[in-house]
Amino acid sequence: MKTLRNSHIFGILSCVFYLPLVVSFEKVTVPAELKSAVVKIMVNSTSCSVTCGPGFRLEEMCEMTPTGERRNCTLRRSDCLTSWVCGLLHFTVPVGKPFQFSCLTSDSGSSGSRSQAYSYTWKLAQGLITTNDVLFKPFNNLDAVVKFSPTRESDAGTYRCDVQMLKTLKVIKRVYFGVRVVQKNLMDLNFQKFLTWEQKLAANEEEGNTENSTVEEVQEQQYFWGGQLFYECLVGVVSGVLGGVLVSMALYFLQKIVGR
Repeated sequence: MKTLRNSHIFGILSCVFYLPLVVSFEKVTVPAELKSAVVKIMVNSTSCSVTCGPGFRLEEMCEMTPTGERRNCTLRRSDCLTSWVCGLLHFTVPVGKPFQFSCLTSDSGSSGSRSQAYSYTWKLAQGLITTNDVLFKPFNNLDAVVKFSPTRESDAGTYRCDVQMLKTLKVIKRVYFGVRVVQKNLMDLNFQKFLTWEQKLAANEEEGNTENSTVEEVQEQQYFWGGQLFYECLVGVVSGVLGGVLVSMALYFLQKIVGR
């Protein structure tokens, strides 16, 4: 029985292996239209314009011939989404100053008519800088931009914005804006005026504003030579010289007395 079973298996395997040799296939012919067909494919692409939320990329599209030749290449702009979760952005705003922030950036490629394809849901954790979603309450704003004109102390807190596609209601971006509101007399945000001349010159050279730095230096020098600061420095120098003379005279007479 075992020999009979093995012979059956061997016979089946023989049929399987030799069947392609027995059956004759007809030759497949490729139509001439397909041989000369040209397809358009993407050959190159840039990275997404943003690291989170809706963005765009530039793609190079070329016609590819059967011989592998590229021709009639063009650039097209297509949507992209790397990650829908963005981080927390911090802002410090003085009381009374107009301020605004937006869910969408210029790099997102969603300005103008394309921004109308999105809906915006805002929530606020008032008085807190946090990303804990449990602490947020609905904030009435249907636009992509939140504006403070002017900014009040009660505007401080964290604002969360969810961007959704109108067609699918899919959330494609979530971003947090932490806003700190400070009194003007408690903090001076004009750091430029606390820099030295050398630091201002170096900063302006990096920004390419060498002419402005020269004007500022001339104004500061005029203020120095014509203002109260010059007289204060002059009094200090004269006082130092007189003090040095008096000390020298005292030492001179002291040496004479000791010499006797």
